[in-house]
Amino acid sequence: MNTTLEELKNVKSDCCITILLQTHRTLPENEKDPIVLKNLIKEAEQRLKERFSSEFVERMIQKLNQLAESINHRHNKEGLALFVNENLAKYVRLPLNVENRIIIDKTFATRDLVRAGHRQTGYYVLLLSRDKARLIEAFNDKVVEEVNTGFPLLNPDINELKRLEASFGNRRTNLAKEFFNQVGKQLNEIQKQNLMPVIIITDESNYSDFLKVTDKKERIVAKLFGNRMNEKPHSIVEAAWPVMQKWVKDRNNERLQELKKAVNSRNVLTDFTEIWKAVNNGRGKTLFVKQGYFQPARLQNNHIELLPPDQSENADIDDVIDEMIEINLHHEGDSVFIEGNELEKFNGLALITKN
Repeated sequence: MNTTLEELKNVKSDCCITILLQTHRTLPENEKDPIVLKNLIKEAEQRLKERFSSEFVERMIQKLNQLAESINHRHNKEGLALFVNENLAKYVRLPLNVENRIIIDKTFATRDLVRAGHRQTGYYVLLLSRDKARLIEAFNDKVVEEVNTGFPLLNPDINELKRLEASFGNRRTNLAKEFFNQVGKQLNEIQKQNLMPVIIITDESNYSDFLKVTDKKERIVAKLFGNRMNEKPHSIVEAAWPVMQKWVKDRNNERLQELKKAVNSRNVLTDFTEIWKAVNNGRGKTLFVKQGYFQPARLQNNHIELLPPDQSENADIDDVIDEMIEINLHHEGDSVFIEGNELEKFNGLALITKN
């Protein structure tokens, strides 16, 4: 997903079409998903006809329909995003709920990918014993997939030693550490493609030995002691999520403390126009966004005028929140998505500026 975000975030053209829709993992609900998508494409066609030539619209709708036909909805997750312009057609399954909407702009609406990639509720569960390691990718309390590239890893040397006398205990410990080192290296390879925090499920002695030999121990953010090696992925994630949820909450509280300090230092902007100008000038450090917040707007003389959500057809920018997230990301800023009412006094949006 991070690779897709990197590809899409810098794409600019006269017409970038983003379609977001809520989907379903299971039957019979996911049988309705292609119908919803078909209706959204029809709506996109009507909106395109208001702005572009018939020939251009026909090409774009053909690309959208071809992309839609390539999707196997039996593999759906909670959300689906389609991205189409003259040079690109791509879809991404999202392990989080999204609101059905269409965005037609000069850039793609990547906010939901930013949420999925940077909100830190995506994580890996590493199950570790002295003779086996499994890796599961998860999002909140949902299984994304069990990783099958490089995992599961088996330790055949340990299995052989099980047949020998107990006097080989020291050798068995050394072989276990060698295996743990191999597991750590393979985990690092996976994270080169998709860097996310890791919760490890193992026993206490294995946990201690693993931290001694892995060279990226800071990525292990939580632990759960016990043996769940033979359990199904959904049961494992159900057990892991409360532990990860606490870590996420603690981390967001730390980020909110950064916001409070910045308020005291007067390094915070809350006015939409001021935030817009700051991120466009590369002065944005961290953008705090209320979870689920999107906002259509007009842009006149570099001034932001907010519109009610039901007047998005009159907007110059379908979602100014998404636009500012993308611009800030382009200038190496980051975004934090906060649930609840913590950002209520900031009207759902605040920017810490660079010194």
